[in-house]
Amino acid sequence: MAPILHRPVEPLRPGQTHTGPLDPCEHGGVEAAYTGSVCDSKGGPVDEQPKRYECDVLIVGGGINGAAIARDAAGRGLRVVLCEKDDLAQHTSSASSKLIHGGLRYLEHYEFGLVRKALLERETLLRSAPHIMRPLRFIMPHDAGARPAWLIRAGLFLYDRLARREFLPGSHALDLRSHPAGDCLQPQFTHGFMYSDGWVDDARLVVLNALDAHERGAVVLTRARCTRPQRHPDGWSATLESEGRHLHVTARCLVNAAGPWAARFLLGATNAPGGQALRLIKGSHIVVPRLFEHPHAYIFQHPDGRIVFALPYEGAFTLVGTTDVDYRGDLDKVAISADEIDYLCQLVNRYFRRQLTPADVLWSYAGVRPLVEDAAASAAKATRDFRLEPDLAGAPLLSVFGGKITTSRKLAEQAVDWICSALGRAVPAWTERACLPGGDLYGPRPDKRGVLEFPAWSTRQAGRYGWLPAPLLERYLRAYGTRVHTLLARRNCLADMGPEVVPGLYAAEIEYLMQHEWARASADILWRRTKLGLHLAPGSAALLDEWIATRQGALAL
Repeated sequence: MAPILHRPVEPLRPGQTHTGPLDPCEHGGVEAAYTGSVCDSKGGPVDEQPKRYECDVLIVGGGINGAAIARDAAGRGLRVVLCEKDDLAQHTSSASSKLIHGGLRYLEHYEFGLVRKALLERETLLRSAPHIMRPLRFIMPHDAGARPAWLIRAGLFLYDRLARREFLPGSHALDLRSHPAGDCLQPQFTHGFMYSDGWVDDARLVVLNALDAHERGAVVLTRARCTRPQRHPDGWSATLESEGRHLHVTARCLVNAAGPWAARFLLGATNAPGGQALRLIKGSHIVVPRLFEHPHAYIFQHPDGRIVFALPYEGAFTLVGTTDVDYRGDLDKVAISADEIDYLCQLVNRYFRRQLTPADVLWSYAGVRPLVEDAAASAAKATRDFRLEPDLAGAPLLSVFGGKITTSRKLAEQAVDWICSALGRAVPAWTERACLPGGDLYGPRPDKRGVLEFPAWSTRQAGRYGWLPAPLLERYLRAYGTRVHTLLARRNCLADMGPEVVPGLYAAEIEYLMQHEWARASADILWRRTKLGLHLAPGSAALLDEWIATRQGALAL
C-alpha cells in the first residue's frame, strides 16, 4: 500500500525497562546455519545472514494475522520463522479504518457470533496495549431517510449486551441541538446516538506483535519473499529471496497468512486451488483538514446503505472512510480512484456544514481486504469473519482467510491450537493474559488502569523526561509505551537525541526503529512506525532515505 500525498502539508515543528530484543541464537530459538558468526537482533547482518533455518513453523505474511500467529506460537515454545515480502504491515494491515470495534453494522446481517467475538476481543486488546489503542466515542446522527430510529436503538441495545463491558461506557440517545457534536453538522440532524468502540494504530499493532514474537525466539525476516515452498512427507522446505540473497528454510508446518495473496500462494504451494475462495474488496480512505474540534468520531449512513466513519486523526486532520469495491487489479499497486474520492466527499457534504471537494484531500490510502467468499450480493455485505483451512494431506499446512484486526488475537490463538495439535504439542494459550511490548504500564498483566489512567501515567513520564518538548514526548509515549525507557536510555537533554534529520524525527528514534523494529526505508518510518509523513514537506522522505543509507553500515543492518 503506497500512500498518496495529494498536496504538501506544513512540516511539524516539535517545540519494564528493556535492554533490547532477545537473540534467538542465544536462547534456543530457531536453528540457523551461518556463513559467519555474528547474529544481530534481526537474525544477522546483511553480509553474515544465515543461509538456512530449521524451524517448527514457517509463517508466510507479515500482516496482522501472520504477526499475531508468530507471537502466539513463539510464546508456546515453537521455533518460528516469519517472512514478509515487503515491510511489516505494508499492505492491508496498515490500510484499515484504525478501529478496534465489534462491528455495529454486522448485526443487520445477523452475524451475532462475529460481533460478540469482536466485542470480547475489543477490551482484551485495549488492556494489552493502551499506548497504541484508546476508547473512542462515536456519534451517529439520525437520518430520517435511512435506518429508522427504533432499529438503531435495538442494534445499540444488543451491541451493549452481547459481551460484558468492563470499562467502556454504553450507548445513549443524543440531542445534537445542544451537544457540541452537533455544531459541525447540517441543521436537519437534530438527534442521534452515542456509543463506544476503540481506536488503534494498526501498523504499530502489527509491529508490536512481531516484536513480541522475536523476543520470544522467533526469526522475523522482512523483504524476504517465499518463492518455492515444497511439501515433503515429514515437513516443508522453502526458498526465501531476500535483497538479492537466497535463504533456505525447513519447517514441520507451513502457515499461509499471505492476506490478499493467500489463494495464489496456496496454489503455488500445493499445485491445487484451495477449498475456500476469497473475495478481494478494496477499501479506501481520505484525510482532509480537521472538520470538527471535539475528540469524538462520527458514523454516517450513506444513502446506499453503507456505513462510513469520520475520525479525528493526527491532531489537525479528519480521516474519512471506508469504501467497499470489488477488486481485480494488481495487488502491489492498490490506490484510491477518483470515483471513491467523490463518493466520500459527497457523504461528508451530506452531513457536515463544511463542504469538501477533491482538492481538499491531503492524503489517501487504499488496501485490499481478503474476505471469505460467501456469495453476498454486495461487497459491503460480505462477511468479515475469518476462516482457518487446515490441510493434512502430507506435512501440515494451515491457510488463513479473512478476518479483521479486532479478532486477530483470537484468530492466532485458534490457529496455534491447531498447529500444536498437528505437531503433537500440548501447550496452553497465553496471549489473553499478556501485554504487548510497551503496554505494561501497570505490570506485566493487562490492566484496565492502563486504559483509564493513561494520562496520569503520561504525566509521571513528563516529570522524568521534562527536557523533551511536550508534543514530542506525547508522541513517544503513545508510540512506544514503556519502551520509551529503552529509546531514551542514557539521554538527558535534547542534544543527546542526535541531529533532527527531518522535523520531529531525531537520529536516536530512527536508529531505535532500525535496530528494534525492522525499519529499512523512509516509508517504513514516516507512514507505518509513525505517521509523520502526513506532517512533513515534500523532499523529507528523500532526506531520510539518504540518512538511513549512511547509517545501515554503521549499525550492521
